[in-house]
Amino acid sequence: MVNPAGGESPWEIPRIPASAGALIYDEAGRLLILKPNYKAGWTIPGGQLEETGESPWQGCRRETLEECGLEIKRGRLACVDFLRPRSGRPGGVRFLFDCGPLRDEQLATITIDCAEIDDYRFAELGDATALLSGPVRRRVLAAAGSKHCVYLEDGRRVKDVRS
Repeated sequence: MVNPAGGESPWEIPRIPASAGALIYDEAGRLLILKPNYKAGWTIPGGQLEETGESPWQGCRRETLEECGLEIKRGRLACVDFLRPRSGRPGGVRFLFDCGPLRDEQLATITIDCAEIDDYRFAELGDATALLSGPVRRRVLAAAGSKHCVYLEDGRRVKDVRS
């Protein structure tokens, strides 16, 4: 590692992966979910942040555009989830943005990226969460309908942190 003052640094700054996802609803209040072809189950639009210094909001917007062709203009940070590293999994931080309901005209422009996504649908929250993987399900359930940003660790609320 290079020291900004010049030369090699004697220590390395720890790095953890980060990702960002979007809660997108139709005008009837149903949640947009995607069926990826690279893992089991369904998910929401989103993915890993780029190492170029991309912010969580930028990553959320980029991934949503790439995966389903939707240009997100606004959102509210709804959830931050810290995942501890485990064997075979590096852990990281997951950001979830509530992008609200989009107009039917905008949703009619959905174009999925067939390299990553096999299908999409809008589902009532209960139906959607039954299809989502455990970690995504816990984040979505904690954030959906919440007026404030929710802080989670490993998908669960922390009793000493108020939302």
